[in-house]
Amino acid sequence: MAELSDFPITTRWPARHPERIQLYSMPTPNGVKASIMLEETGLDYEVHLVDITTGQSHTPEFLSLNPNGKIPAIIDPDGPGGKPLGLFESGAILMYLAQKSGRFLPADPALRWQTIQWVFFQVGSIGPMFGQLGYFKKFAGKDIEDPRPLKRYVAESRRLLGVLDTQLEGRTWLVGEEYTIADIATLGWVNSLADFYGAGELTGYADFTHVQDWLERGLARPAVQRGLQIPPAP
Repeated sequence: MAELSDFPITTRWPARHPERIQLYSMPTPNGVKASIMLEETGLDYEVHLVDITTGQSHTPEFLSLNPNGKIPAIIDPDGPGGKPLGLFESGAILMYLAQKSGRFLPADPALRWQTIQWVFFQVGSIGPMFGQLGYFKKFAGKDIEDPRPLKRYVAESRRLLGVLDTQLEGRTWLVGEEYTIADIATLGWVNSLADFYGAGELTGYADFTHVQDWLERGLARPAVQRGLQIPPAP
C-alpha cells in the first residue's frame, strides 16, 4: 500500500490514521452525502474539515485532489487492487462506497439502475436548483434587485419537489422499500431547503406531504443524524 504522503493534500490535512478512508469535507448539503454514507456503512474513516468559507477548497493542496475545488473528496488507502484511490464528486463517492461496502445499492440490476438514475437526478437537478435558490434567498444574491433569478429558482425548486413527491407516493424510499444511495444523496438537500435556506414558505414545501414524510423517516436514522453534523461546522 502506497503511503498517503504521496498525496499533497495530506501536507495540509495530515492523516493521523492513514489506514482509514480520509474524508475532506464540510457539513453542506453536498458534503453530508459522504459523511452520512460513511456513517451508514460503518467503514472506518477520518474526517478533515475543509472550510469553504475561507477558501480552503481552492488551496493548492486541496486542488491536488479535486481540481474543481469542491467538497467532498476522499482518499481510500485500500482502493481497487489494494492501491490508494482519490475521488471527488459526491455522486461518484456514494457509488464507490456502496460498491466497497456492498450496501445501499440494490443487487437487482433493474433496481440498481433506477437507484443510479435518482442519484443523477439529485446531482443534475436538485443540487444545482436548490443551491441557486439558496444563493438568491440567503446569500449574496439576496441583494440583487432584479427579482427574476429568485423567481426562476423558486419555481424550478417547487417543480422538483413535485417530482420527488410523485415518486414517493406509495413508497417508503425513492426506489421502493429499500433505503439506497438515492435517498442519501437527496436527504441533505431537502433538509436544507426549508431549514438552512429558509425557503420552505417560498416553495410551498408544506404542500408536499410525501416528501415531508420521507424526510422525517430519513432524519430518524441515527447515521443520518450523525452525518449531518460531520465534520462540525467552524
